[in-house]
Amino acid sequence: MTLEIALFRWLLGLGQGVLGGLLRWWQVVFIGAQLAVLALAPSSYRQESRAVVLRHIYFAAGPGLPGFTMLMALFNVVVIRILVVTAFAYGLSSYALDAVVRVLVLELIPLVAALYVAVEYTIPGGSDLFKLRRAGGLERLRARGLDPLAREVLPRVLAGVFAVLLLAAVSCTISLLLAYVAVHGFTTAGVASYNRAVGHIFNPVVTLIFSAKTVAFAVAVALLPVANALRDLPRPASRTSVELQGLMQMFLLMLVVEIASLIGNYY
Repeated sequence: MTLEIALFRWLLGLGQGVLGGLLRWWQVVFIGAQLAVLALAPSSYRQESRAVVLRHIYFAAGPGLPGFTMLMALFNVVVIRILVVTAFAYGLSSYALDAVVRVLVLELIPLVAALYVAVEYTIPGGSDLFKLRRAGGLERLRARGLDPLAREVLPRVLAGVFAVLLLAAVSCTISLLLAYVAVHGFTTAGVASYNRAVGHIFNPVVTLIFSAKTVAFAVAVALLPVANALRDLPRPASRTSVELQGLMQMFLLMLVVEIASLIGNYY
């Protein structure tokens, strides 16, 4: 009888955990749908709203862009050198450029850019939004006739998405330039073969998967922290618990997206 009770309680707890997880993801999807509607609404981009969005975009991408660019350039030099030397050492020099582009541009750069923006902007922004909500700031906006989603949430999400896409684009450009220099040196003689090799890698399917993955990473790191800040959490809820839940959901979603992209690219 005791074993049956223990099994029943375990199944009950498991069911409650699964339902709770599904409910949390449903709340994220619902908030994302609301923000998507607001993002497509012209009323969200009036003069005052544009100023708020541009301010958040600057704070998301501006201060960290020089430092991130320098760090990524250094990171690219190290990884490219390792891959190129390894390929030449094993007599696989013809595959050196292919390995560099696939490892760095297709796989690592979107992930690194998304994590950087998450740590530097979106997770702290979600914490600030959580504190604002707990202090009654969103209710005060409603009392003034303003939509909190359009005023406080949408600019943060748009800024996070823009920052990830910008950093990924800058990093990809740097990686491609450094890869050319590492393989062909400081000469223009290899431009034609380099263009053919990169164009062969970035066929329409790979380009579509790469673009979709980068956008999915950007949406994940921009949406999940604010979605967790807006949903009702069991008391006592703290800022740390909001950050951790958003971080775990973010890693889970990014892992699913990465696995899907690997299947699409290599299977």
